[in-house]
Amino acid sequence: MLQEESDISLIIAQIVQKLKGSNLYAQLERQAWASLQRPEIKLESLKEDIKEFFKISGWEKKLQNAVYSELSVFPLPSHPAAPPEHLKEPLVYMRKAQGSWEKRILKSLNSMCTELSIPLARKRPVGEQKELLNKWNEMGTDEPDLSLFRPVYAPKDFLEVLINLRNPNYENGDSLSFRTHLGLIQVPLKVKDIPELKECFVELGLNTGQLGIDDSTQVPPELFENEHVRIGQKVLAEQDSAAAQQYIRQGSPTALRAELWALILNISSQPEDILYYEQLKTNVIQHDLLVDSLIYKDVKLTASNDDYYFVFEDYLYQVLLCFSRDTSVLNHFAYNSASPPKSYIRGKLGLEEYAVFYPPNGVIPFHGFSMYVAPLCFLYHEPSKLYQIFREMYVRFFFRLHSISSHPSGIVSLCLLFETLLQTYLPQLFYHLREIGAQPLRISFKWMVRAFSGYLATDQLLLLWDRILGYNSLEILAVLAAAVFAFRAVNLMEVTSLAAAEAVLADLSTLKVMPLLQIFLFATVT
Repeated sequence: MLQEESDISLIIAQIVQKLKGSNLYAQLERQAWASLQRPEIKLESLKEDIKEFFKISGWEKKLQNAVYSELSVFPLPSHPAAPPEHLKEPLVYMRKAQGSWEKRILKSLNSMCTELSIPLARKRPVGEQKELLNKWNEMGTDEPDLSLFRPVYAPKDFLEVLINLRNPNYENGDSLSFRTHLGLIQVPLKVKDIPELKECFVELGLNTGQLGIDDSTQVPPELFENEHVRIGQKVLAEQDSAAAQQYIRQGSPTALRAELWALILNISSQPEDILYYEQLKTNVIQHDLLVDSLIYKDVKLTASNDDYYFVFEDYLYQVLLCFSRDTSVLNHFAYNSASPPKSYIRGKLGLEEYAVFYPPNGVIPFHGFSMYVAPLCFLYHEPSKLYQIFREMYVRFFFRLHSISSHPSGIVSLCLLFETLLQTYLPQLFYHLREIGAQPLRISFKWMVRAFSGYLATDQLLLLWDRILGYNSLEILAVLAAAVFAFRAVNLMEVTSLAAAEAVLADLSTLKVMPLLQIFLFATVT
């Protein structure tokens, strides 16, 4: 009991400390001073009167939303004496594996830099700055020669690293469990089974109304959709982040989704946010980074060739180039197992006082990275708002999909959850695919790393991301991947090679996400 109270006190102290450095704190302070001029504020009951003023004026709700937002990304409580790296990742072998992977990425980046004789960063000449500023809203028309550039890594490279991950406490002679022995991922992490998933995703149950099922043309709107929209409007009127998160577990109406997501992520476009985005834009105009070419290359290889997203090419460049310069993204490394790469001023290698993070946000883009942004372009058309939403989605969720950690929403746990679900509930299919050399994870990994972006139809993808935000978890990605295999099980039992299995699962654009999830979770015999 005392330990719990101590944990809570520590969390409160850390959140208070963080909020003190925020713009909201300054606004609250100004409002408190201004309220002293009001006749209803009495000196003898000053504290209570100011509290009441905050409540009536809506500032209390804004503070609650800010606290709730911090709690959503706050790492789990650990022992007060635990070193900072334990907040990043408690398991030593995971930290070492992540460190080795980062070295490989940096080696790839540095070798490209050397081969092409291109500096990591340079100041653009004035003429080039003017040219870029003039074509800022039509960068997609630019066709730079990117033939010599290659993605630093692709999801399949990352999968090979995860396959070779081992816990050194398990000796080779130890008898591995049947489950661990069959799958590609061979690390002992606790993942949920279907009864636990049912408990976790209870709102997805067969008896609960769902957007993605109960709003189809065959279902009269008065049975569910009309009432759900009315409740959504009420949630937005209340401006309550926690209520919005609970509401969106049943899906968001298309017309309300942009506002609901912004409310859950605690994003409100203040003048200072727009100014901050403009500063990032200025940094892009003034300086050219090597990662800019990697971003251009990735957009050209992925989103530009996608039937849904090619029209947003300009937005993608704007958001991703600004993202690479945003040093506020560095804060998420406090709870991310990864560490931001460092570069040194020329001639000062190894001297820490001359070290800088590179890129400035600490995130090196990989093949498919731009697909994290693309679906958001359907919801937000104002660049600074689109940018803020993406940044918050990244530091809450997406970073976990390309870093090695033991977190339940980390990619290692998702892979293990996917394999466990298939092995446990579809053993014949799993064994058949394994025997023909078509390990299911080799097919589904790319779906999960991209959070299914670029694989599902956009309306279905947004319904899936509704649930990611609603449950503050990425576990639903692994459940959906298993559900896709279950749905195509009859066809997959006929295949005799990995290529044939991939062909069966090549097109997911016709799938309906919510029926698949419901049937797999709530109609599977457990």
